[in-house]
Amino acid sequence: MFEYKFVKIVFKKISGKPNEDYREVIKSHSEQGWRFVQIFSPDFATSGVAVGSYYELIFERPLQQ
Repeated sequence: MFEYKFVKIVFKKISGKPNEDYREVIKSHSEQGWRFVQIFSPDFATSGVAVGSYYELIFERPLQQ
């Protein structure tokens, strides 16, 4: 079994740039035993503009028992 973690990276309103570097978030979580699974941006398809307002990074690791 696995446990999952979801990390939301919000974009700045005016510049549209992420508040955090997703690469650094992935590296940091990897050092803690998390495996990066997927980057998801649910806002892109529904916002009606070319960019969304956030990413969600999905991580997994074996469940500690």
